[in-house]
Order: sequence, then structure tokens, then C-alpha cells
Amino acid sequence: MSKSKTQKINTHSDGTSTLVLNIFFKNPQQSLNYKQVSKALNINDKSARELVIKQLEILLRNKSLIEVQKGKYKLNPEKHAAFFPKRNYIIGIVDMKSTGKAYIISDELAEDAFIAPNNTNRALNGDTVKILLLPRRNNKKPEGQVVEIIKRAKEKFVGIIQVSKYYSFLIPDSYGVPVDIYIPNDKTLGAKNGDKVLVKITEWPENSKNPLGEVINVFGRPGENQVEMQSIIAEYGFPLKFPDKVEKDAASISLIISAEEIKKRRDFRDIFTITIDPEDAKDFDDAISLKKLKHGNWEIGVHIADVSYYVKENTMLDQEAYDRATSIYMADRVVPMLPEILSNNVCSLKPREDKLCFSAVFEMTDDAVIIKDWYGKTVINSNYRFNYEEVQLIIETNEGQFVDEISTFNRLAGILRENRFKNGSFAFDTEEVRFKLDENGKPIEVFIKQQKDSNKLIEDFMLLANRKVAELIGNPGENKTPKTFVYRIHDKPQPEKLQTFTQFVSKLGYKINNKSNKAIADSFNLLFEKIKGKGEENMINQLAIRTMAKAIYSTDNIGHYGLSFKYYTHFTSPIRRYPDLMVHRLLERYMNNLSSVDKHDYDEKCNHCSEMEKLAAEAERASIKYKQAEYMLDKIGLTFEGKISGVSKWGIYVEIIENKCEGMVSIRDMEDDAYYIDEDNYVVIGQYSGKRYRLGDTVKIKVKKITLAKKQIDFILVKQA
Repeated sequence: MSKSKTQKINTHSDGTSTLVLNIFFKNPQQSLNYKQVSKALNINDKSARELVIKQLEILLRNKSLIEVQKGKYKLNPEKHAAFFPKRNYIIGIVDMKSTGKAYIISDELAEDAFIAPNNTNRALNGDTVKILLLPRRNNKKPEGQVVEIIKRAKEKFVGIIQVSKYYSFLIPDSYGVPVDIYIPNDKTLGAKNGDKVLVKITEWPENSKNPLGEVINVFGRPGENQVEMQSIIAEYGFPLKFPDKVEKDAASISLIISAEEIKKRRDFRDIFTITIDPEDAKDFDDAISLKKLKHGNWEIGVHIADVSYYVKENTMLDQEAYDRATSIYMADRVVPMLPEILSNNVCSLKPREDKLCFSAVFEMTDDAVIIKDWYGKTVINSNYRFNYEEVQLIIETNEGQFVDEISTFNRLAGILRENRFKNGSFAFDTEEVRFKLDENGKPIEVFIKQQKDSNKLIEDFMLLANRKVAELIGNPGENKTPKTFVYRIHDKPQPEKLQTFTQFVSKLGYKINNKSNKAIADSFNLLFEKIKGKGEENMINQLAIRTMAKAIYSTDNIGHYGLSFKYYTHFTSPIRRYPDLMVHRLLERYMNNLSSVDKHDYDEKCNHCSEMEKLAAEAERASIKYKQAEYMLDKIGLTFEGKISGVSKWGIYVEIIENKCEGMVSIRDMEDDAYYIDEDNYVVIGQYSGKRYRLGDTVKIKVKKITLAKKQIDFILVKQA
């Protein structure tokens, strides 16, 4: 800069302000410090730079600029809107990939927005973020950049610690954390190199690639059952034990039911009552009773453990139950919502013990037509504790203890079920993978738990109680406004998702009629029947579930699409689900003609419970995948028969027929030809031989590799003669 121009700047500060501001007008998106501004103005002497610093402070005070970080300034978009193009911002959830790229899932977008690794701005998987949508290129997916992290999904992460002389790193187990976490060596809690640990992020400096953290729990050596299961529990944000004060509060609850309390309740102790649960169940939160009435009708009682009598609102015990929101059913254990003294003892409806319940009682005809219903507090004494296998045997042989009563239960439940399907209910028939474990928790057998008539018997009476309780509150009659309540809602599938599913199954030879809700349900139910036992069964079932909206808790009732119920709630499992506990309290409150609760407060509670339910399901799936991989560890090199259960650009997925363990055959391991994917028709095709591997085909595979830490099973195809 010339001497005369420098002198002008030194003597006319107003002119300097204009010159400085003009630099920001030319670069409205950039953050600049005094050195960058001085360079843009060709200023290199000390006194002129000091004047620039002074003018930056003046422009900051009059709000022409904002300080984005210490010493760095940016044009204030609120004061100078004309220099900023209209921005398109949306809020969404981060779906982070192991490569560092991400997708944003948002109700504001028809499809997910892509975020390049350099645009994630330190966001991690599950975070709620604000993104700026970038100009769309051709017909590509919407693209954006994270501009603000609104809420972290989690701050604690599980992984393997690498300890060196001067510092340590956590290599996270989760694919959603594409960076290692730096740990000062005085924050390792004594963890040894290679240990599995839980780390809390304490800081993430803006210019640092890696966050800083500290070890808060050392699990031990990878591969040990206790270590791996605790790691999964912690990874999904669930506590590993109850706080001492909560255990103490639970232990102080009296097991004795006073005569005074019994007098307040309807007495069912002399009426035939049973529980039906899995053989290994320890908490029995529902029972059913049966009584033949004089005029030929039946009285069916659905009796649910009265947890609300023992767990009072706003206590530490209640807060802990709310925080957890659900019990978690891992492959080898249950992580309960309530301390064991409550879940397995005080509230559990054990046989031949007086127990307090909240009940829904129905008088119905021999054709299962409901004549009247009653709801209220009761006391029961269960005659017998059945497991599902015992009841199934009685149903199939028509022999055994209480055969007449069980046959009546089964017949009435069957009519309720048939009517439900006639009205448009979906018949999702899910299989549950279960394991027989040795004393060290190692899986020695895999078996499939199927829904049989004994399971459906209980399910249909629970569905009835849930539906009628929701209807009682949600449909109070003409000229009456429903009070705030907790519903279990299930929305219709999005038309685009339904169309995609319809096109997919049509390529496999199946049809979906989407002219009405009833037609869709009938088509799905027929499809489920046709695919039973076929190779494509698992994939179609999974895609069908993904096509459907997710059931959630809400105070806004829109009905339950999958069940075809106008009103539905969760009333029947308060030992293991917090929403059921809320429903019990609300039902009692409204039956006592008290005022409606605050809707906003219950909206927050519903959202929390829905989110925790989702996390619990993910933790359960992770534990099953780990046990499947562990089960296959000693089977490397063995050959099995399987069915192709999925096709992707990476290869084909095969599910072993005898044990339902699924692994992948990588395209790069299919060395007899150059294979490519026909993604539209879910086929892998050999370029030279024309050989085809289709969804549902039976193939022979050999177990190639097990990566236990990643819960992965790799197969190779075996040539067949």
C-alpha cells in the first residue's frame, strides 16, 4: 500500500470502518481475523494493523460483525441479510457410516440427505443436527453440510483401548464413530492394552480431528461372555446396575398385603386363574381367569400386576424405571426395568400367592361377543403357572391338567383372532432365535422360538384388554373431550415405501393389492402364507416390517394400522414397560374423575419411551448376532446347506438352514467367474458362464472366517457336482 493511502487510514477511522466492512461484504461466508483483513487491504505496518483491530471491535459492538471464535469475525447475517442468499436449513438425525460419510434422516425430506465426510462437523451417529442443504446437482440425492449439533445422541462409547507410553486411544466398536477417542494416560482407570472399556467424551476442540475422553468402566478382555454382554448393554446407553439407593428403596417395600387393602378390591382369589409364560421366565405380569356364568356366558379376566401400587410417582424408584423405560431381553439375560425384588417377587404373579392386580374383566358369549366390561383394582391367587410348551401340548392332545378351561380359553381367543384378521389386522409371523448356553454363557445350541396357539392364546386376550382400555379413555362418548392418555399408535406405510415393496415382491412372483387398507392387509397375510419355508421368507418378512411405519407411543391417537384398531394402548406389561405403568396411573386417575394431565409433559414421556424401546431392540439384536457368531467359531471349515437370504453389491447373504445363522459370501471370493449384481431383480450373475444366484436359492457354503468383535460370519460357496 502507498504511503498516502496508509496515512489516510491512520487519520480517518470512519473510512477505515467502511474499508474493513467492505472486506466482509465481499466474503460474507468467511470468518476472518485481523491479519487476514489487513492482508486483504494490503496493510503491513504495525500501526495500521492496530487500527484494523480497533475497527473490528467497533464493528462487533455495533453488531455489524459477529465473533464466531476468539479473534475471528464474520458478517452478521441478521444485520446484513441482503448479502446472504436465502438458506435452506433442515433438522434431522445422523446416520453415520464407518467411512465417515453420513446421511440425514428427516421428516422434512422425501429422501435422506448425503453428507460428505468433510461436512459432518464433528457430528456422530444418532445426533440431532441442523444441516444446510447445498444446491442439488442433476438428479442426485440431496446433499448438505452440518452447521449445528442440536443434541448429542450419546457421550459414552464402548471399544478397545490401545495404551502406549505417552497416551491412549479408544477404537470404538460402533461403526457410527469414525474417529478414535484420545485418552490421557492418567484417565485410563488402569485399563490394560487391548481391554474393552467404556469411555466418556469430555471435550472435542474445534480444530481437533479426535475428541478427548476418559475411561469410566473397564469391562475386561474381549471374547469373554460377561465382558461382551455388558459392553453391548453399555454401548446402547443402558445402566449396568441399579443405584444403591434405588435397590434400598425397593428392598424396603413390604411383601405383606393388608386386609384393609384387600377390602378395597374386587376379590378373584376363588376364581380359576392361570399364568402362561416362557419356561425360563421369572416375572409374570399377566394372568387370565375363567368363570362360567349362570346364563351361559363366560367371564374372562385379564389381570395385570399392579405395579403402580408399589412404585409411586416422583420417587427415585420411579425415576429409575422411567429412565430405563423398558426391560431388555438379551441372548443370555434380562436387564430389568425394575429391581429384581419387584420384578421377580413382589409384583410377579406367582402361583398360590395373593397378588394385587389392575384388571380388565369381560363378559362374553360363547361366540366371543363382548356383552359388558369392567375395569378396576383386584386381588388374585393364581391356581397354576403354565409354560407355553405345556399349554401347547394340552391344546394339541386335548389331554392334561385343566384341559377344559384351556380349551375354552383357546377357542374364545381363536374367535377374537379370526375377527381381528377379518377386520384387516396383519398376521406378521416372526421367528425368534434362542440359544442353549453352557455354564460359561457359550452357545451350544441354536433353536427357533415360533409363535404357536399357546402364545397366540395369551396374545389375543392381551390385545383385547389393551384395545378396550384405550377405547374406554379415548372414546368417552358424545360431547365429551378425551383426556390426555398414552396410546400405542401405528401409522399407515408411506405410499412410496409400499410401492417399492410391491415392485420388489412382484419380481419374485407375488402380488400386493393396495386398493384399500383391508386389501393391503389381506394381500400381506396371503404373502406370508405363501413364503413360509422358502429362502426368500426372511428377507421378505424383514422388508415388510421396514415398509411399515414404526409403532410408537403418543398422546395423539391415530389408531393402530397393523392391528386395525381405532384405539390401542399398552396396559398389560407394567413390570417391563414404563408406558404400561403410565397407563395404569392414568386409568386409575380418570376412573376417579380427576382432571386431565398435562399433554406436553406426556408427549415428552412418550417420545422418551419410544426412543428407549428402539435402543433396547437394537441391543437385543446385537446380542443375538454376537451369540450366532460365537456359536459358529468352532465350525470354521465345515460345510452347511443354506438359502440365499439377501443380495447386495458386496455379495450374497446366506442363512444356514439348520441353525438360522446368517453370513455373507463376498463377490471377491466367487472366483470361478466375474460376477455382477442385477439389483433390480436381486440376482448375482456370472458374466461368462451366465450362472445365476437368486434370492431363495439353496446353496452349499463353507464357513470361512468369524470376526467376533464385529459379529460377522464369512462364507465361501462350495462347488456342487
